[in-house]
Amino acid sequence: MTAPFRTRTGGRIDRDTTLTFTFGDRELAGHPGDSLGSALLANGIHQVTTSVKLGRPRGITGAWAEDTGGLVQIEAPFPEPMLLANTIELFEGLAARGIPGQGRLAEIPDTAQYDATHVHTDVLVIGTGPSGLAAALTAARSGARVVVIDEHTEAGGALLGTTDTIDGRPALDWVADTVAELAAFPEVTHLQRTTAFGLYDDGFVLALERRTDHLGFDAPADISRQRVWRIRAREIIVATGAHERPVVFDDNDRPGIMLASSARTFLHRYGVKVGSQVVVFTTNDSAYAVALDLHSVGVQINAIIDARESVSQYWQDQCAERGIVVRTGSVVTGTRGNGRISHAMVAGSTGSPVLACDALLVSGGWNPAIHLFSHARGALRFDESLGAFVPDESVDGMSVVGSATGVFDLPGCIRSGRTAASETAESLGFTVSDTALPGESEAVVETAPPAVLWRVPGQGTSERQFVDVQRDATVADIEHAVGAGLRSMEHIKRYTTIGTAHDQGKTSGVIASGITAELLGTTVDQLGTTKLRPPYALVPFAALAGRFKGSLFDPERVTAVHDWHVARGAIFEDVGQWKRPRYYPLAGENMEEAVLRECAAVRTGVGILDGSTLGKIDVQGPDAGEFLDMLYTNMMSTLKVGMVRYGVMCGVDGMVIDDGTVMRLAENRFQVFTTTGGAAHILDWMEEWLQTEWPHLKVRMTSVTEQWHTFPVVGPKSRDVIGAVFGDLDVSNDAFPFMAWRDTALDGVHVRIGRVSFSGELAYEVNVTGWHAQAVWERLIEAGERYGITPYGTETMHVLRAEKGYPIIGQDTDGTVTPQDLGMSWAVSKKKADFIGKRSFTREENVDPLRKQFVGLLPTDEQTVLPEGAQIIEFSADGQLPPAPVPMLGHVTSSYRSAELDRPFGLALLKGGRARIGETLHVPVDGTLVPVEVTGTVLVDPEGARRDG
Repeated sequence: MTAPFRTRTGGRIDRDTTLTFTFGDRELAGHPGDSLGSALLANGIHQVTTSVKLGRPRGITGAWAEDTGGLVQIEAPFPEPMLLANTIELFEGLAARGIPGQGRLAEIPDTAQYDATHVHTDVLVIGTGPSGLAAALTAARSGARVVVIDEHTEAGGALLGTTDTIDGRPALDWVADTVAELAAFPEVTHLQRTTAFGLYDDGFVLALERRTDHLGFDAPADISRQRVWRIRAREIIVATGAHERPVVFDDNDRPGIMLASSARTFLHRYGVKVGSQVVVFTTNDSAYAVALDLHSVGVQINAIIDARESVSQYWQDQCAERGIVVRTGSVVTGTRGNGRISHAMVAGSTGSPVLACDALLVSGGWNPAIHLFSHARGALRFDESLGAFVPDESVDGMSVVGSATGVFDLPGCIRSGRTAASETAESLGFTVSDTALPGESEAVVETAPPAVLWRVPGQGTSERQFVDVQRDATVADIEHAVGAGLRSMEHIKRYTTIGTAHDQGKTSGVIASGITAELLGTTVDQLGTTKLRPPYALVPFAALAGRFKGSLFDPERVTAVHDWHVARGAIFEDVGQWKRPRYYPLAGENMEEAVLRECAAVRTGVGILDGSTLGKIDVQGPDAGEFLDMLYTNMMSTLKVGMVRYGVMCGVDGMVIDDGTVMRLAENRFQVFTTTGGAAHILDWMEEWLQTEWPHLKVRMTSVTEQWHTFPVVGPKSRDVIGAVFGDLDVSNDAFPFMAWRDTALDGVHVRIGRVSFSGELAYEVNVTGWHAQAVWERLIEAGERYGITPYGTETMHVLRAEKGYPIIGQDTDGTVTPQDLGMSWAVSKKKADFIGKRSFTREENVDPLRKQFVGLLPTDEQTVLPEGAQIIEFSADGQLPPAPVPMLGHVTSSYRSAELDRPFGLALLKGGRARIGETLHVPVDGTLVPVEVTGTVLVDPEGARRDG
């Protein structure tokens, strides 16, 4: 069935094919070539949604991205919110609904692909209107590499919505010929459906290409839905055209009130009549062509309301021939209507003050689309005659052509595009052909100067005069801002939210400046406008993310034994970028039960951990020892070959940033072990100091984190397992003491083993290259089966180390903790003349006895597991809580249930903590104050007897 407002002929749609789509709960029909907006209008649907704050009806006001009211949510084939109906190409099965500024994200992951690509070019032309096409063709003929982009589905720009001619033939014929000639140049890349949304320094432009949106369900699975183009151009030609602006009056937000030029676009591009009886309200000549074109297809033009006192004879004669009434010196003051406009209120001339209409077309002049020019910090000036801001000073590497300059030539006058391209090509060293391009149109139309009119003084209240329709921002909001003392448009923009919606002030920005200037009694030129910033148009976050989503958002790193962990049912956690087994539940076990079992196995038998994610840095050179002395708080240069030393690194403020162990492999070679999460940062930290502060030191560093895999074998039976696997290695305490390392081999594979313990138990850390890691791991598991070897994860590792009071940097510290606060004064050398952070240790604040210090906590009920991060408080001397706000003494940093202690315990940072050992404080837990005893940090084997087995 033919849509009621579809013309019988015309438009650039495929009338032979019908597309079925759904809007809200209605099933409707359209054609290929339609936008969702044009298909809605063809079916007589003007109200699309309601406004975001006031809930007033909202409809389509423009034909493209300047539209302020046609905001929709796509429901099928994929949920996508906050799109403009006019920028969505219609396809079979499309389902959408209107939304008042808030949409719905997909409940399941979007399976569509998004990607990005890079291109370098001599000339980038933005816009394929007549000026842009002429510029592109001139540059291409010179031999330059050219990229041409345009946001519409086909080239032609404003010509797509007109019946203009160029050199005596239809303008779109010339467009087709030009596009065909551009396609013949191998060095030309022509991209339609591609919006330049940001222009940055050094000729860098970001553009979004819509590649499959219009295909809907038929989109190929192997083609990305959208692509971000990162374009680097030596020269940029901006041919972005201009945006028509409205005029503000009472109730100017009703559905059916539209920009005049958009009605012409809907007619000629889509074959849609925006109404059956129309009133046109204008301040310039451009709206007359709209009225004549609509009249020619049977639309009743009830009047043209022109704010100017006089109109050119040409337009008067054209209207008189068609019986169209022109009322000069008149304005529309307001509207009536229920959901959609039904009447326009007119003042200023003879004739009825009320005109019936189902569409009111408004033209308050034109604003050059200077957003991209402004992105490049291009200076603007206010043109009083146009009532618009136009480019002022030139920007290096950029030319603005066509109506974007504020020069609105007649159809066919495209000299500005050709001239700019010629100058650009010549500046790049290319020879410009003198092949003729179309010149000025042969039609000569008498024109009259436009009037600059921001608003019609309200007949009612300024609270119903809408400046930014999408934001429900009114003249009253500007009045309030001015009344509050605001004088800058940047401040007024943020106070009123005008220009912050999806259209980024394309129609409201200049009007807001004009109305503000009137209220302040100044000029728009003196007041200025807001800074136009990227993005120019809506850009989905998915497109910006591209392929970096899911597992690629933050690259996932796995160890060589990852598949083994998966097969054994490991539950993983993210540590830095690594996937680490957190625990290995048996059937029916929850995390707490699994961790208690793993902890007991390590303390009483033997366990094995995949510790391969630890950062490992190979440090070599004659000055390696001296270099490490400056980085660590303790001495490393005195470490003997074959031995290991624990060390702490501090920032220049004396606060702990990382800890770990250091192996001395040779006289001039060390291997530094860091925390998993700190590996990249510490390597960067070391390089920064070497390159900027100590470049005289002869030192080289490289990360070997992935090259070496590390498997701690831990517990009283660990010596038996290591001895069984490495038969030629003497694992006795005398031959292989604590904090030593030894090289050995397994079936010819080099293995390095260290006597290092992060649990307090007898432990051996087996280091092997990644190529042989899984084989060695499986040999260890096989040998340990007779001893009940138990694989354990990071949660168990945390419990074991916490029972021994070993801190985790970044969990038990927060960037404000010194080694002394952690009870590690023993790790701070008193012999070294200097090291990073040393001077800070003598600061008054750093020696304050009331600093937060590392302590243990035991809930006295022996049942409550304290929440990590919970605050610690103290009762006053009379046994009452201090008055609010209750002083906080510290917080819980780690908290677990211990199999060894058979009770929960915690670690904390507490003001003056070591002096409070033995006291009872309280921790709020779910509204209840839980008493806790302050203890030392070492709760298991304080004598350290287990370390040597």
